[in-house]
Amino acid sequence: MVRRVGPGEAPEVFTIGHSNHPIGAFLALLERHRTAAVADVRSVPYSRRHPQFNRRTLDRSLAEHGIRYLFLGAELGARTPDPSCYDDEGRVLFSRLAQTGRFLRGIARVLEEAVDSRLALLCAERDPANCHRTILVAPRLRERGAPVTHILADGGLVSHEEVLDRLCAANGMPPRDMFRPREGQREEALLRRAREIAWTDPARARVTE
Repeated sequence: MVRRVGPGEAPEVFTIGHSNHPIGAFLALLERHRTAAVADVRSVPYSRRHPQFNRRTLDRSLAEHGIRYLFLGAELGARTPDPSCYDDEGRVLFSRLAQTGRFLRGIARVLEEAVDSRLALLCAERDPANCHRTILVAPRLRERGAPVTHILADGGLVSHEEVLDRLCAANGMPPRDMFRPREGQREEALLRRAREIAWTDPARARVTE
């Protein structure tokens, strides 16, 4: 059942990491949460260690269970081919990537699809706090008013805000700080994690003298 979306209201979006789940366990997670569509946001939709999550294989498995597969890795993947999105060390800058036309089209597609289908963004990482689906994509969905909920490996659910608060705690930020509002803490925690997990391509590093 899809949550009814009122006029001017953005749809809820889920996320999930395939990790090392057997395909049956992964499908059970999706079915448990009544997922109707999966949007794959991996730049490279293949896994040598877990071939059950290769793009074509996964597409077939999902189809057999009535779940639609969408590939949005070109739009929302973290390993962009756009050279303007890399810093001097060859690291992807999420802040720049999130402003590109391709990325914004991907966000619009997710919101459009989620209106009619209970949709989950798929990436590889088990922990949402360690994945670009949370650090790069989810904040842009929240900016547009869409609630984001993460499906955990054990089947539990956690809100995007709860994940951000966990990042704040990991960075030693107290729940209440008279000098800095919680939203400011969350933004700082996001920036720190983005630098930690962003894809780095040594070939794109700029040589400085």
